[in-house]
Amino acid sequence: MDTISFSKETFLHELSQVTSTVELNQFKASYIGKKGIITNKLKELGKLANEERAAQGKSLNEARAFIDEHIRAQETVLYKNELKKKLAHKKLDITLPGAYLSKKPGGRHPVTLVMTEISEIFIYMGFTIEEGPEIETDYYNFEALNILKNHPARDMQDTFYAENTTTTDTLVLRTHTSPVQIRTMQRRKPPLRFIAPGKVYRCDSDISHTPVFHQIEGLMVDKGISFSNLKAVLEAFIHRVFSPQTPVRFRPSFFPFTEPSSEVDIGCILCAGKGCRVCKGTGWIEVLGAGMVNPQVFKNVGYITDLGDFNYSGFAFGLGMERIAMLKYGIDDIRLFYESDMRFLKQF
Repeated sequence: MDTISFSKETFLHELSQVTSTVELNQFKASYIGKKGIITNKLKELGKLANEERAAQGKSLNEARAFIDEHIRAQETVLYKNELKKKLAHKKLDITLPGAYLSKKPGGRHPVTLVMTEISEIFIYMGFTIEEGPEIETDYYNFEALNILKNHPARDMQDTFYAENTTTTDTLVLRTHTSPVQIRTMQRRKPPLRFIAPGKVYRCDSDISHTPVFHQIEGLMVDKGISFSNLKAVLEAFIHRVFSPQTPVRFRPSFFPFTEPSSEVDIGCILCAGKGCRVCKGTGWIEVLGAGMVNPQVFKNVGYITDLGDFNYSGFAFGLGMERIAMLKYGIDDIRLFYESDMRFLKQF
């Protein structure tokens, strides 16, 4: 015990002579490093008798703890002193640009740019944004939207079916963002005005289709909503995305979840309506589908049952982001968006 006490006094004296963190690390190693004084003494304990080993072991562990405690305290003091000296000799101007600004920053993907622009247009019109799961049940993706069991959209060639080991429900990768409309109507009562942007999946791949792409679908439900309101909203949207001079036409069509339904075309922005390869010589390009919400959809979400005399009506629409981006930027192959070619992406 006298030897350990003496060692502590010697240690404290030597510690007071250390003036830098580098010296401190060397000093620490001399005591409790792999070949340090205390470490070597601990290794020799096995040669002692049991009683002597217990006493010496206790003393050495106390010494080790004492050394570690004082070295940590001295390390804090030395670090602060060294930092003060550095700051005194080398001023730091926090207004200077960062060291890494010389590297070229990244940019937004063209599809993201278009989706953001379109979302902001509809938000300006008073629409909100709703989201939903990308893995959907057969009910939300098809049945609730009046897409019956024998509808061609359920064909394996069009839809990705997911394995389900937890429930009896059939799971699919959503083929559109329309299920978000069903989920929102089940959760909220009219009036409603929202868009549902997101990824969708279909078994298709060529110059104008990819297995994964992006859609924005919209829904407005309120009293007195008519097809005229639908036309006004979509024409305002198209003229904002492209130009106020862009021609717009509505063609009769069919969708299970809207009645009446319409395809919406714009005058070809590449040939100014004269006819080209992109518009197949017609002078028109289809950009989205729309229509008045089918009453059966309102029944499926419980509106008509819950509200008694249902005096609300609504319209829905949907468009693909990649298609709009191709038209805005003059791109003729949708696969370019997902090849990660920096020469292509840097243009945006």
